[in-house]
Amino acid sequence: MSTLELPEVDTQQAEPVAGHPIGKLAGFIAHADPGTRAALARLDPEAMRPHQIAALSRALIQAGLSPETWQPSTWKRWALVAHGMALAGHDGKGRIGSQLATAGVAGARVTKLLVSRGDAFLQIVPRLLRLLASKQVKPNWYDLSKLIHKNDAKEAADQEEAEALRLRIAGDYFSAIARGN
Repeated sequence: MSTLELPEVDTQQAEPVAGHPIGKLAGFIAHADPGTRAALARLDPEAMRPHQIAALSRALIQAGLSPETWQPSTWKRWALVAHGMALAGHDGKGRIGSQLATAGVAGARVTKLLVSRGDAFLQIVPRLLRLLASKQVKPNWYDLSKLIHKNDAKEAADQEEAEALRLRIAGDYFSAIARGN
């Protein structure tokens, strides 16, 4: 399976696509030994240590991905996804925008996430994940990982998909806020 072309997932289903790499990765991390989980939770995608690379590699391979041909930027993005899952967990049943509202994330912080690009975006995500973890709200990684991978897409179709994701996250977040969530 391509590293960036993940199958579409209907996040309104009870348990989206059991064989999806995101679901497999989340399952591996949730059931991993404490040392592996700790290595992934402490992982800095910008400066991975050997034991963290080993833990990440095992997790990615168990998820059915093939990291042996990846570029450094692809490793960095998957490292951020695995790091986030180890920190905050995974809930594929809801939508990330609604989950941000449930956690009480400020509108300004959500807006900053959605308008940021490049390294600024990649720096905001771990802070946001630590906030979600502190509020015991598990994010939906089907949507969030897709946004991480398509954040700086060069192809027009990928850029459009990233913008559609951003708009859906914003819509879900602000709708949940308006409903008093």
